[in-house]
Amino acid sequence: MATKPVSASGTLTSRTRKVALVASVGVLSLLASPILAPAQTAASPVLQGQVSLADLAERVMPAVVNIAAVTTSDTRGRTLPQVPQLGPDTPFGDLFEEFFNRRGQGRPGQGQQGENQAPQQRRSQSAGSGFVIDSSGIVVTNNHVIGDANEITVIFNSGLRLKAEVIGKDAKVDLAVLRVKHDKPLPAVKFGDSDKMRIGDPVMAIGNPFGLGGSVSSGIVSARNRDIQQGPYDTYIQTDAAINKGNSGGPLFNMAGEVIGINTAILSPTGGSVGIGFAVPSSLATNIVDQLKEFGETRRGWLGVRIQTVDDATAEALGLGAARGALVAGVDEKGPGKPAGLDVGDVITKFDGKEVKDSRDLPRIVAATPVGKDVPVTIMRKGKEEVKTVKLGRLEDGEKVQPASARTPAEPAKPAVTTALGLEFSPQTEELRKRYSIKDGVKGVVITKVDPNSNAADKRVQVGELVVEIGQEPVNSPEDVTKRLDALKKEGKKSALLLVSNAQGEVRFVAVSTN
Repeated sequence: MATKPVSASGTLTSRTRKVALVASVGVLSLLASPILAPAQTAASPVLQGQVSLADLAERVMPAVVNIAAVTTSDTRGRTLPQVPQLGPDTPFGDLFEEFFNRRGQGRPGQGQQGENQAPQQRRSQSAGSGFVIDSSGIVVTNNHVIGDANEITVIFNSGLRLKAEVIGKDAKVDLAVLRVKHDKPLPAVKFGDSDKMRIGDPVMAIGNPFGLGGSVSSGIVSARNRDIQQGPYDTYIQTDAAINKGNSGGPLFNMAGEVIGINTAILSPTGGSVGIGFAVPSSLATNIVDQLKEFGETRRGWLGVRIQTVDDATAEALGLGAARGALVAGVDEKGPGKPAGLDVGDVITKFDGKEVKDSRDLPRIVAATPVGKDVPVTIMRKGKEEVKTVKLGRLEDGEKVQPASARTPAEPAKPAVTTALGLEFSPQTEELRKRYSIKDGVKGVVITKVDPNSNAADKRVQVGELVVEIGQEPVNSPEDVTKRLDALKKEGKKSALLLVSNAQGEVRFVAVSTN
């Protein structure tokens, strides 16, 4: 099955740290942790000063399953469909055999014969974890556990083995929902509210580490809302409960027997547990699981804007006071934000009544909002609060929309050059456009020098980029730059907010000290 690339030690490198996706046996896969039904209120026995988890484990373990996924591919690495098992007396058997031979598969079990023989089939197996959330046979696991598997088997602690079909899966949050069929109700657990979990609360994980099914480990919630840069909706629960390869898709329980997380990754220099594990919180997972059950796919809201973080310098330049909200750095011409009046430079502080504390909050809030809903969006624009109403689009549709490229030719440039903020600003000329491969229609003043000791250099402003706006006002010449900076200094601004574009027209905001 398809997996994310790893080093020889089985770990992923993220900046200066190694984040290992919790792997299944033989194949890498992420962990997932589901939540159980409320536990009974009977007191747990105390052993040597510690509360025993035996009653809790005994109650919820029947709903935690091992998942075996088999992927069949040919020697060229292509995933193959399951080939029908054709007996010698099957009607039209010869026609079927000729068909599969032409497609390079051959009849199951046949070896290669000569240069026209089909490539040999290769089978890869992985083992992960999961849990039943509905007694009718609905199972939650991790998308990486099943990957592109041709055959999936769910194995219960009792030894019961059931074939599973995929209802739906979501790669962005790494979740998958399966269905198994049985003539009797299956043991199940329920999701709890991960938002109620506090740092220090005890948790318990159950899974299939290294193929050792039904393994229990315990710990505490070490941190919340962790961003480990594994996806657009990172908000992981961090735990010190032992999580290892094969725990993928398994549940993280609170002491009421509810699933409050889906074990997903570990931070480790070795690939094994060192007490830093991450789980997708139930508050994020439940909406996705519900959509996969109902539609077989996710239907996330889409605002159609590109955002960036508001730091202290940017907040000062925008007159926000404290750093907060999400700064709009781009608006999709075909997105729902455009007709609603959202514009570059707006700071979104609330969405559908929910506070946007920083830029990480907005994608999660938007994605969880129903498609087609008319949503009030509170923005700060040039120091004033405004409310816009956006009819939310669908993210999966929006991702197919390619942004329209600007075709307006650049304004004729003046020959003057200005030095300020540790930067040298030059007008656009044919020579500079060719030198820096500036795309047609990209406006602004060209940066031709950067002082390596300047605040602008610290903010990674580079030669060949263009300044499109200063203080949310357009600049088209070096003279415009001088005027805008003088005006900002008269207003007492300590920072100048620059809208910086690369040669391809992609923009970002950079707050540079005016001192």
